[in-house]
Amino acid sequence: QVALVEAGGGVVQAGGSLRLSCGGSGRSLSTYAMGWFRQGPGKEREFVAALSRSGVNTYYSDSVKGRFTISRDNAKNTVYLQMNSLKPEDTAVYYCSAYTKPIVNTIVVITPRDYDYWGQGTQVTVSS
Repeated sequence: QVALVEAGGGVVQAGGSLRLSCGGSGRSLSTYAMGWFRQGPGKEREFVAALSRSGVNTYYSDSVKGRFTISRDNAKNTVYLQMNSLKPEDTAVYYCSAYTKPIVNTIVVITPRDYDYWGQGTQVTVSS
């Protein structure tokens, strides 16, 4: 069983930055492929960023590429999402997720239904 807890959300002005964290308990997140997703008001959950199990390979949605960075700190058992140059359209609840099935170290997972565990989400609001 893996428990994921997101933190770091809040209200920020357009152009600002936030860093979300996803802490894990129960298992080491270093052995999993990880992802961040978001769900805006009245919208479906959408992919934001993914990190391979090795921590080397990343993948981003076109809407956040160049502005967001996903990373992990294995010593802290935490995955991060650094968000820069935030826009009002980034407003959403952000969720981290863990893919715990066997997987090649370099593969990233971008489909929500493939993930096994989810955090409770953290609200990010970007004001114009």
